[in-house]
Amino acid sequence: MSQSDKSFLELMQGEGLDDVVPLKQSGKVNLQDATGKPDEQSLQERRIAAVSGEQEGLSTGEIVLLNHLDPVAWKRDGVQEGVYRNLRLGKYQVDARLDLIRKSIPQCLNELQSFIAECIKYDIRTVLVNHGRSKDRSGMGNRQKSYLNLWLQSLPDVMAFHSAQPQHGGIGAIYVLLKKSDAKRLDNWEKHQKR
Repeated sequence: MSQSDKSFLELMQGEGLDDVVPLKQSGKVNLQDATGKPDEQSLQERRIAAVSGEQEGLSTGEIVLLNHLDPVAWKRDGVQEGVYRNLRLGKYQVDARLDLIRKSIPQCLNELQSFIAECIKYDIRTVLVNHGRSKDRSGMGNRQKSYLNLWLQSLPDVMAFHSAQPQHGGIGAIYVLLKKSDAKRLDNWEKHQKR
Protein backbone atom coordinates (compact mmCIF):
# COMPACT_ATOMS: atom_id res chain seq x y z
CA MET A 1 0.00 0.00 0.00
CA SER A 2 1.43 3.36 -1.02
CA GLN A 3 1.78 6.39 1.24
CA SER A 4 -1.07 8.23 -0.53
CA ASP A 5 -3.39 5.24 -0.01
CA LYS A 6 -2.53 5.22 3.71
CA SER A 7 -3.20 8.96 3.96
CA PHE A 8 -6.54 8.49 2.29
CA LEU A 9 -7.54 5.68 4.64
CA GLU A 10 -6.55 7.79 7.65
CA LEU A 11 -8.76 10.63 6.39
CA MET A 12 -11.65 8.26 5.86
CA GLN A 13 -11.31 6.91 9.39
CA GLY A 14 -11.47 10.38 10.92
CA GLU A 15 -7.81 11.07 11.54
CA GLY A 16 -6.45 14.34 10.26
CA LEU A 17 -9.87 16.02 9.95
CA ASP A 18 -8.80 18.97 12.11
CA ASP A 19 -7.88 21.11 9.08
CA VAL A 20 -11.10 20.41 7.12
CA VAL A 21 -13.40 23.44 6.94
CA PRO A 22 -17.04 23.19 5.74
CA LEU A 23 -18.08 25.23 2.72
CA LYS A 24 -19.98 28.45 3.31
CA GLN A 25 -23.66 28.39 2.37
CA SER A 26 -23.51 31.84 0.76
CA GLY A 27 -21.26 30.49 -2.00
CA LYS A 28 -24.12 28.58 -3.62
CA VAL A 29 -25.94 29.89 -6.68
CA ASN A 30 -29.60 30.80 -6.28
CA LEU A 31 -31.31 29.47 -9.41
CA GLN A 32 -34.69 31.07 -8.67
CA ASP A 33 -35.72 34.25 -6.97
CA ALA A 34 -37.62 34.17 -3.67
CA THR A 35 -41.00 33.75 -5.42
CA GLY A 36 -39.87 30.64 -7.33
CA LYS A 37 -40.80 32.26 -10.67
CA PRO A 38 -38.39 32.44 -13.63
CA ASP A 39 -36.96 35.86 -14.40
CA GLU A 40 -38.45 38.10 -17.10
CA GLN A 41 -35.54 37.71 -19.54
CA SER A 42 -35.78 33.91 -19.66
CA LEU A 43 -39.55 34.17 -20.12
CA GLN A 44 -39.04 36.55 -23.05
CA GLU A 45 -36.51 34.19 -24.66
CA ARG A 46 -38.91 31.27 -24.28
CA ARG A 47 -41.74 33.31 -25.84
CA ILE A 48 -39.58 34.24 -28.83
CA ALA A 49 -38.55 30.60 -29.33
CA ALA A 50 -42.19 29.46 -29.15
CA VAL A 51 -43.39 32.10 -31.61
CA SER A 52 -40.57 31.46 -34.07
CA GLY A 53 -41.47 27.77 -34.03
CA GLU A 54 -37.89 26.57 -33.81
CA GLN A 55 -37.97 23.15 -35.44
CA GLU A 56 -35.64 20.23 -34.97
CA GLY A 57 -32.37 21.03 -36.76
CA LEU A 58 -33.21 24.72 -37.23
CA SER A 59 -31.48 25.91 -34.11
CA THR A 60 -29.25 28.95 -33.83
CA GLY A 61 -27.54 27.53 -30.72
CA GLU A 62 -23.96 26.35 -30.63
CA ILE A 63 -22.99 23.55 -33.05
CA VAL A 64 -19.82 21.72 -34.03
CA LEU A 65 -18.13 23.73 -36.78
CA LEU A 66 -17.03 22.07 -40.01
CA ASN A 67 -13.51 22.41 -41.40
CA HIS A 68 -13.38 25.73 -43.27
CA LEU A 69 -11.68 24.11 -46.29
CA ASP A 70 -14.09 21.17 -46.68
CA PRO A 71 -17.00 21.25 -49.14
CA VAL A 72 -20.51 20.43 -47.94
CA ALA A 73 -22.57 17.75 -49.66
CA TRP A 74 -25.88 16.00 -48.96
CA LYS A 75 -28.77 14.42 -50.84
CA ARG A 76 -32.09 13.04 -49.73
CA ASP A 77 -32.93 9.38 -50.40
CA GLY A 78 -34.59 9.07 -53.80
CA VAL A 79 -32.55 11.75 -55.58
CA GLN A 80 -31.05 10.14 -58.66
CA GLU A 81 -27.24 10.00 -58.87
CA GLY A 82 -27.23 11.70 -62.30
CA VAL A 83 -29.30 14.60 -60.97
CA TYR A 84 -27.02 14.96 -57.96
CA ARG A 85 -23.89 14.79 -60.14
CA ASN A 86 -25.24 17.57 -62.39
CA LEU A 87 -26.00 19.69 -59.32
CA ARG A 88 -22.51 19.07 -57.92
CA LEU A 89 -20.88 20.01 -61.24
CA GLY A 90 -22.95 23.20 -61.56
CA LYS A 91 -24.71 22.10 -64.75
CA TYR A 92 -28.15 23.33 -63.70
CA GLN A 93 -29.12 26.93 -64.32
CA VAL A 94 -29.19 28.89 -61.06
CA ASP A 95 -32.56 30.67 -61.02
CA ALA A 96 -32.23 32.54 -57.70
CA ARG A 97 -29.47 33.63 -55.33
CA LEU A 98 -29.38 34.38 -51.62
CA ASP A 99 -26.47 36.41 -50.21
CA LEU A 100 -25.87 35.84 -46.48
CA ILE A 101 -22.46 37.52 -46.17
CA ARG A 102 -22.11 39.71 -43.06
CA LYS A 103 -25.44 38.57 -41.61
CA SER A 104 -25.94 37.22 -38.10
CA ILE A 105 -26.86 33.56 -37.63
CA PRO A 106 -30.51 34.30 -36.66
CA GLN A 107 -30.83 36.63 -39.68
CA CYS A 108 -29.43 33.89 -41.92
CA LEU A 109 -32.01 31.40 -40.68
CA ASN A 110 -34.92 33.81 -41.18
CA GLU A 111 -33.77 34.81 -44.65
CA LEU A 112 -33.10 31.21 -45.68
CA GLN A 113 -36.57 30.04 -44.63
CA SER A 114 -38.39 32.89 -46.40
CA PHE A 115 -36.14 32.53 -49.49
CA ILE A 116 -36.84 28.78 -49.81
CA ALA A 117 -40.59 29.35 -49.31
CA GLU A 118 -40.62 32.00 -52.03
CA CYS A 119 -38.64 29.81 -54.43
CA ILE A 120 -41.10 26.94 -53.92
CA LYS A 121 -43.98 29.37 -54.53
CA TYR A 122 -42.52 30.34 -57.93
CA ASP A 123 -41.44 26.79 -58.94
CA ILE A 124 -37.71 27.56 -58.78
CA ARG A 125 -35.66 24.35 -58.56
CA THR A 126 -31.98 25.33 -58.35
CA VAL A 127 -30.68 28.16 -56.17
CA LEU A 128 -27.30 29.40 -54.97
CA VAL A 129 -26.75 30.41 -51.33
CA ASN A 130 -23.64 32.56 -50.86
CA HIS A 131 -22.26 32.40 -47.30
CA GLY A 132 -18.68 33.56 -47.89
CA ARG A 133 -15.32 32.05 -47.01
CA SER A 134 -13.26 31.97 -43.85
CA LYS A 135 -9.53 31.98 -43.31
CA ASP A 136 -9.95 29.85 -40.21
CA ARG A 137 -12.40 27.45 -38.58
CA SER A 138 -14.08 30.06 -36.36
CA GLY A 139 -14.61 32.68 -39.09
CA MET A 140 -18.13 33.90 -39.89
CA GLY A 141 -18.21 32.30 -43.35
CA ASN A 142 -17.42 28.89 -41.88
CA ARG A 143 -19.96 29.39 -39.07
CA GLN A 144 -22.64 30.15 -41.67
CA LYS A 145 -21.57 27.14 -43.77
CA SER A 146 -21.79 24.87 -40.72
CA TYR A 147 -25.27 26.13 -39.84
CA LEU A 148 -26.44 25.89 -43.45
CA ASN A 149 -25.24 22.28 -43.58
CA LEU A 150 -27.51 21.55 -40.61
CA TRP A 151 -30.48 23.71 -41.64
CA LEU A 152 -30.69 22.61 -45.28
CA GLN A 153 -30.88 18.95 -44.26
CA SER A 154 -33.79 19.81 -41.95
CA LEU A 155 -35.89 21.72 -44.49
CA PRO A 156 -38.39 19.35 -46.19
CA ASP A 157 -38.34 21.30 -49.49
CA VAL A 158 -34.58 20.79 -49.95
CA MET A 159 -33.73 17.66 -51.94
CA ALA A 160 -29.93 18.05 -52.18
CA PHE A 161 -27.08 20.53 -51.84
CA HIS A 162 -23.38 20.75 -52.61
CA SER A 163 -20.61 23.35 -52.41
CA ALA A 164 -20.47 25.39 -55.60
CA GLN A 165 -17.98 25.26 -58.45
CA PRO A 166 -15.19 27.90 -58.41
CA GLN A 167 -16.93 30.11 -60.99
CA HIS A 168 -19.97 30.35 -58.67
CA GLY A 169 -18.12 30.95 -55.40
CA GLY A 170 -16.46 27.60 -54.62
CA ILE A 171 -16.57 26.60 -50.95
CA GLY A 172 -18.04 30.04 -50.19
CA ALA A 173 -21.39 29.14 -51.79
CA ILE A 174 -23.81 26.21 -51.95
CA TYR A 175 -25.97 24.90 -54.81
CA VAL A 176 -29.38 23.86 -53.48
CA LEU A 177 -31.84 21.62 -55.34
CA LEU A 178 -35.44 22.20 -54.28
CA LYS A 179 -38.43 19.90 -54.46
CA LYS A 180 -40.61 20.02 -57.57
CA SER A 181 -44.04 21.52 -57.11
CA ASP A 182 -47.02 19.22 -57.70
CA ALA A 183 -47.83 21.05 -60.95
CA LYS A 184 -44.27 20.61 -62.28
CA ARG A 185 -44.29 16.95 -61.24
CA LEU A 186 -47.56 16.39 -63.14
CA ASP A 187 -46.23 18.24 -66.24
CA ASN A 188 -43.07 16.14 -66.19
CA TRP A 189 -45.08 12.92 -65.81
CA GLU A 190 -47.37 13.88 -68.75
CA LYS A 191 -44.39 14.82 -70.91
CA HIS A 192 -42.78 11.42 -70.37
CA GLN A 193 -46.05 9.54 -70.93
CA LYS A 194 -46.43 10.98 -74.45
CA ARG A 195 -43.17 9.44 -75.66
